[in-house]
Amino acid sequence: MIELQATIPEGVHFADLQLSRDAEDGAVIFAMEPIEAICEASGLDIDDVVDGPEPTVCLLIAAWYEVHLQRGGEPDPVQEDFMEEARLEMERGGGFSYAPGHA
Repeated sequence: MIELQATIPEGVHFADLQLSRDAEDGAVIFAMEPIEAICEASGLDIDDVVDGPEPTVCLLIAAWYEVHLQRGGEPDPVQEDFMEEARLEMERGGGFSYAPGHA
């Protein structure tokens, strides 16, 4: 299990990620600036978080989203869609995903 501790700097909000999906392949797209700010505030190496041998950027975003919701933040439709895909893949043994825009 990977354990990651991160600090969300003051003034950085989940919506700053500007989550969206690539229309071609459904990949999640996000703004790097909030991730860079979190890595800097947390003493994390951005290259390891995003492109390392075991990238943790998706785990970071998922954990941040959970805290965001716990603190009364608005649900993000892209993150909700992504989480539902992950749930269905786990439930059905992986390899399952909806076509972009059809979750």
